[in-house]
Amino acid sequence: MTTMNALSNFFIIMLVLSLATQLWLAARQVRHVHKNRASVPDEFQDQIPLDAHQKAADYTITRVRFGRFEAIAGAILLLIWTLGGGLELLDQAWRSLGWDPILTGVGFMVAVMLISSVLDLPFSAYRTFVIEQRFGFNKTTPAVFITDLLKGMLLTLAIAVPMLWLILWIMQVSGPLWWLYVWAVWFGFSLFMMWAYPAFIAPLFNKFKPLEGGDLKDGIEKLLSQCGFKSNGIFVMDGSRRSAHGNAYFSGIGNKKQIVFYDTLMEQLEANEIEAVLAHELGHFRMHHIRKRLISMGAISLISLAILGWLIQQNWFYTGLGASNASTYMALTLFMLLAPVVGFFLTPVMSKLSRKHEFEADAYASQQRNAHLLITALVKMYEENASTLTPDPVYSNFYDSHPPAPVRIRHLKEQAQTAS
Repeated sequence: MTTMNALSNFFIIMLVLSLATQLWLAARQVRHVHKNRASVPDEFQDQIPLDAHQKAADYTITRVRFGRFEAIAGAILLLIWTLGGGLELLDQAWRSLGWDPILTGVGFMVAVMLISSVLDLPFSAYRTFVIEQRFGFNKTTPAVFITDLLKGMLLTLAIAVPMLWLILWIMQVSGPLWWLYVWAVWFGFSLFMMWAYPAFIAPLFNKFKPLEGGDLKDGIEKLLSQCGFKSNGIFVMDGSRRSAHGNAYFSGIGNKKQIVFYDTLMEQLEANEIEAVLAHELGHFRMHHIRKRLISMGAISLISLAILGWLIQQNWFYTGLGASNASTYMALTLFMLLAPVVGFFLTPVMSKLSRKHEFEADAYASQQRNAHLLITALVKMYEENASTLTPDPVYSNFYDSHPPAPVRIRHLKEQAQTAS
């Protein structure tokens, strides 16, 4: 039976507050979007038809309402794992095998990940085959869905097992400063994955074809040269195999950076609009946003591990979250479960920083290509992706990594006027 202490009470209070905040924000979003469903905002009257605006509203409301069930289910599952004794039972089962402590820890943590993935499967399937299907976005077949699931599971095991073994070994043999060595390994691994993902992992799930020669490729190469961006290639990804949503991104690190366009985006936009979208993505590169995010991510992870380095020595940390036996792997697991609950309230800070970066990237794109081209591209993407034009301001400020459509378009129009 769980021994309640101050940490238990703190955990319950934070969990209730975070869940209540999520449900309150969701209610605001649903109410605001529904209230503005009847008419297209004035600034989009000539560009977005009413039926597309209403589809975006219905899509947004449906996703937010389903998100409420996910949030409630996630909170219940977290309580079962911790104060409900789920982790304790699983720990006792693995300890009964009599394995080496590190192997026991790897098995325990992998089991937690696999069980959590299985429990999330109905939600993932519902999102794909009910919500996305209802609004005409789903292109995923059951066969592709299952294949992706199996590939993802095998890939996770191939990466997680050796990494967990290494981390738990470092925690066991490195003394009080183990958290510093673990951070160095984790951060180095993150950089490695930035290089490895486009080369080895992404091709396991999607096909990437080099962009064919022509005016678009010529224009893109000219833009890349103009922006001082060296890439390892320009590719088109078969995003339409799974979804009708369109996007573009670049991945990789150093000389392995790749530019990727979804084939759906290529169908939605004109060549000069695609260049404008790419100019925005290049803005993130030129404004050093990737580097800044890496530094902030590294700093947050270092501080978090230092805190764990102290918590791991406190018996109340384990008993307060439902575990009776102290161990490196239990401490790591409990911290990974607790951190998102506490960190949830940092969401608006991170969102604001992200929106600042988006504005800066838009400003950079406006200097490289006509801002009106980015505006027309964004409007088309809003329509095709059913992105709401009328989010609740409080909800948007809390969650949205990108500025809401009216604000973003207004900024771009001001930049266009300044340039002219």
